[in-house]
Amino acid sequence: MATLQIREALRRAMREEMIRDPSVFLMGEEVAHYNGAYKVSQGMLEEFGELRVVDTPISEGGFAGLGVGAAMAGMRPIIEFMTWNFSFVAIDQVINSAAKIWQMSGGQYNIPMVFRGPNGLAENLGSQHSTAVDSIVAHFPGLKVVTYCDAHDAYGLLKSAIRDDNPVCFLESELTYGQKGEVPDQEFLIPLGQAKVRRPGKDLTILSWGKQVLMVEAAAAKLAEQGIEAEVVDLRSLRPLDQEAIYASVSRTRRCVVVHEGYLFAGVGAEIAARVQEVCFDHLDAPVLRVANRDINQPYATVLEKLVGPSIDRVLAAAHRVMGKASPAESTGTNALTP
Repeated sequence: MATLQIREALRRAMREEMIRDPSVFLMGEEVAHYNGAYKVSQGMLEEFGELRVVDTPISEGGFAGLGVGAAMAGMRPIIEFMTWNFSFVAIDQVINSAAKIWQMSGGQYNIPMVFRGPNGLAENLGSQHSTAVDSIVAHFPGLKVVTYCDAHDAYGLLKSAIRDDNPVCFLESELTYGQKGEVPDQEFLIPLGQAKVRRPGKDLTILSWGKQVLMVEAAAAKLAEQGIEAEVVDLRSLRPLDQEAIYASVSRTRRCVVVHEGYLFAGVGAEIAARVQEVCFDHLDAPVLRVANRDINQPYATVLEKLVGPSIDRVLAAAHRVMGKASPAESTGTNALTP
């Protein structure tokens, strides 16, 4: 069992897949000679050469489109966006090409490719570098959307994403690349679309994904000190969504809170809350609540940006509300009525 940083787990996954399959290659800004903007691809240029670790110009639309064409031709490209915020200038290639070509070609062309890079809030990057794109890419059929919260899952999920015959949006986090975790020495895959119970509980279910899961686990530990046992479910995939795992947990605990980056309005949390209330309505003892970003663009100042995203206090407030208890923390932003 090795202890790896998340960037090392991602690199190991890409390296193993490139050794296993010569059709896999990595392309993006600064991935080669600079070893990656976040050092995820460190050393890969020396091992695989410039034809398989490809530095690109600052032209996301260009190299994303090149990747789609390569996938149509039988390659398995990994396209790195320096941040998913920069994917907006390539969104036509992601949504109108990668997501739709299989259907539009009548199944003649698979698009086996991975779009990957950091997503969501970081630190002091301002509005244009802090967007969580989960709800944007998850909205469209044809794309798979995957994320992780630790090194173990980063490795196993990325290997599965690279081997998948569909385009996969792989959402990472700039804040967690240096986080360490145990990863088995032996190769393993984690199936896409399979949620994971990170902490069992009987009183309420907290659903989350990505780096927010770690904060939710910390909140669940505080709730346990208060006599409330929260079950923490890491969705890991938004498309495909492990609905059975969600419904099984909520039907058992009878209460649900959804925690995610991004906004309440038209967010992934709204979709999940709607599905839970449609399927589990007779089991619920309280409305499904959501904890998400406040409805403003991300500020630059540290003291302000910490107020925007989900926090332990806001999760505790939501948990107390679904339990029917008064909360010591403010609860603004936990449902659609108080954004």
